[in-house]
Amino acid sequence: MAGRSDDDKTVKANSNLPMLKKRILSDENIPQSAVKRLRDNGAASTRPKLATDIAAKRSFENIRLKISSSPPAKRSLENVRPKVTSATVVGVPTKATGRKPVPAVVPATVSKTALSVVVSKKRPGWDLKGQVADMQEKVSVYKGKMHYLTELNRSLQEELELVKSHLKNSKAEAFNAHQQISAKDLEVKTLLAVQQDLNTELQKSKTELLNVKLDRDNFFNVCNTQKEDLDGLRATKQNLSNLLELKEGQIQVTEANLSQAMHELEQLRIQVADLKAETARQADELCAQEMQRRKLHNIIQELKGNIRVFCRVRPLIGVEKEKYEQIEHISFQDDRSIILYKVEESHTGRERKEAVKYHFDFDCVFQPTATQEIIFEELSLLVQSALDGYHVCIFAYGQTGSGKTYTMEGPDIVTLDTMGMIPRAVGQIFKRVDELKNKGWKYSFTASFIEIYNETIRDLLVSKPEKNVEYEIKRVSQTSEELYVTNLKYKTVTSEEEVHRLLQIARTNRSVAKTAINDRSSRSHSVFQLKIAGRHEDRDLNASSVLSLVDLAGSERLDKSLSTGERLREAQAINTSLSTLGLVITSISNKESHIPFRNSKLTYLLQNSLGGNSKTLMFVNISPCEENFSESLNSLRFASKVNECVIGTAHANRR
Repeated sequence: MAGRSDDDKTVKANSNLPMLKKRILSDENIPQSAVKRLRDNGAASTRPKLATDIAAKRSFENIRLKISSSPPAKRSLENVRPKVTSATVVGVPTKATGRKPVPAVVPATVSKTALSVVVSKKRPGWDLKGQVADMQEKVSVYKGKMHYLTELNRSLQEELELVKSHLKNSKAEAFNAHQQISAKDLEVKTLLAVQQDLNTELQKSKTELLNVKLDRDNFFNVCNTQKEDLDGLRATKQNLSNLLELKEGQIQVTEANLSQAMHELEQLRIQVADLKAETARQADELCAQEMQRRKLHNIIQELKGNIRVFCRVRPLIGVEKEKYEQIEHISFQDDRSIILYKVEESHTGRERKEAVKYHFDFDCVFQPTATQEIIFEELSLLVQSALDGYHVCIFAYGQTGSGKTYTMEGPDIVTLDTMGMIPRAVGQIFKRVDELKNKGWKYSFTASFIEIYNETIRDLLVSKPEKNVEYEIKRVSQTSEELYVTNLKYKTVTSEEEVHRLLQIARTNRSVAKTAINDRSSRSHSVFQLKIAGRHEDRDLNASSVLSLVDLAGSERLDKSLSTGERLREAQAINTSLSTLGLVITSISNKESHIPFRNSKLTYLLQNSLGGNSKTLMFVNISPCEENFSESLNSLRFASKVNECVIGTAHANRR
């Protein structure tokens, strides 16, 4: 393929194209001057031709016969139609006559180059302007051909494979023909020697006649091609006109639809503006209702008291059910009172005195059959106050084994029904936060979990605490009442599940020990704190609070717990801190100038949740066993004193 010229490729490709796509010569790409010269030279077509023209004619006739014998599926009218190529010779005198030869038209399948329609006669060297004109005509012709060839290139590539197949077959036939020609060559040479003299004149006449016919056929072919092109252009014009009308109709329909859509869009914009105004009004109204709800909720809580006491009597468990058939020394008058009975014997032991009654009233009294869910229903309103911006402290108090840890955290294997107050409170907060998002409030939460063991703070969220790490309670700044613990791990939480994982870690790390009263007695105060920060961007409102949920260590009498050594020191530290807690609450109720918060790490840490600007709830847990009567009585008496305290009106931490 590298040896072939571009014109050879063009000629071979042109032989298999449809007539409408084979147009090489047309009024558009043949300059008028070249057409005129072609017309003028047509008169000389009867002149004698060169020997090369006769040979070309013979080749053309042979190929034409060969193509006509090929199968119809591989032939078309274009395969035999002659093409005007660059083999046309104009303006070169012959040796025999000295006359200019008539333009010879060679078929496209035979010519090696297809350069132009007509080559103008040679101009003198001084006629530069004429030469330039001729060159411009050639350039114009070349440009027309180049444009056409570019369009045909894609079609030629598709026909290339067909041409290759045909070429392969042609080579085989040519090889066979060559062998036959070789056999006949000697005979032809002999006959030609005899015939050459006789046919010389005849060949000249036939050559002239053939040239005339070729010129005529070429002219007719050009005319037919141009006519077909013209018909094609007219059809194309009609199609374009129809398409234009169709597009114009579509444009009109589109413009009508666009106009309607613009009108609908304007109506939608008006509706959106109205909806935005209505949404803003409803948001204002919703925010006002939320603030009113918080205000009324707080009024209800204040009417109930900013410090409240709930009493819970746990049910009999394990061997206690075998020892006591029923609880005889405790009775419940209603859901707000509890009565303890004590039968005292005479000093001689011969007669029994009438039972002594100890009557106590609290905000709520829960019998042994009360479930965790029922208890939390009374507690949930107080948890809501924490979201409203009030410090809330909920702690469980009672002797060891009375069910404080079960009330606050739940059993070791927690289920949906047995969850304690801490996980339930956390669940309510996150559920309520999702509802408040629609009202424009956004909240963030920070959790911490510590235990106070022998007046020493431990971080329950650290499984392997580092040595020589000190935890001290300090103020955030001189002007702030907010407290924090140095080196303590504060965990930012975003879901209820994260808090539950923290509670499980803290439960594992908490200090417990066996005593004579309880096999698994909590030997420390555990304090779970959830710092809540809320903000309403549109109203520029901020609310912050701390929810403290405390499981106090079990109070116990040293003569009954039989504690010694390390357990004795633990019991003494527990009883001291519980006494300080009672003293602090009493001092706050009496509005004393000095409140001994610093006497205990527990009260010092909870001072912001125990003061007048907070809401406090105390669970007093009671054992149902009659053998713990004295401890139960002491716990109820302490709780009764707390219930009588009034700590004043709480104010929300809102800005």
